[in-house]
Amino acid sequence: MNENYKFVDPEFLYTDPETGTLKNLAGINDPEALLFYESVVVAKRLQELYDNPIQIKGVQSLFEIHRHLFQDVYVWAGEERKVEIAKEGNPFFPTKHFDHAFKYIDSLISDFKKLSENDLENIARKLAEILDAVNHLHPFREGNGRSQREFIRLLALEKGIKLNLNPPDDQNVYERYMQGTIHGDINGLADLILELIKNGNA
Repeated sequence: MNENYKFVDPEFLYTDPETGTLKNLAGINDPEALLFYESVVVAKRLQELYDNPIQIKGVQSLFEIHRHLFQDVYVWAGEERKVEIAKEGNPFFPTKHFDHAFKYIDSLISDFKKLSENDLENIARKLAEILDAVNHLHPFREGNGRSQREFIRLLALEKGIKLNLNPPDDQNVYERYMQGTIHGDINGLADLILELIKNGNA
């Protein structure tokens, strides 16, 4: 578990009370072993979405992505979290208001789909707004970052754009993505996305 995260889970819905490890389908009790197992199986599932991309219909497609990526790891894959989460003292969206967030994100996606494929600046801006909203929502107990990056990648792909916010050969891109999401810096995220699109190596 990331030490910067704080979870309110008094009933141990997601974690083993003795080891602190997330409950998982593989029965792994060691956090480091679970991290390794998760990374391997999720990478395989991610490749499946690269080979057979889905169309983003709305925020519910985010849940479909999470379910696909983590289906081998967690019984709650694709389900809304039932605990409150904070990072570095900053709380993510409260679960009781999820419905309001879903409607807002759906409106952003609707606006995105209306944009011309040639309107790169507004495409980058709207993707940044969607990414920021989804990140603040943080709808899952685990796997939010990987799911939201795939969500944004698939949205960009609908405009004929290849976008990778975690390229294996450029740690700087991932670090800028992380800083943008942690601080809610939509302008920084939009600049990053536009650079990637214009450089043609996204």
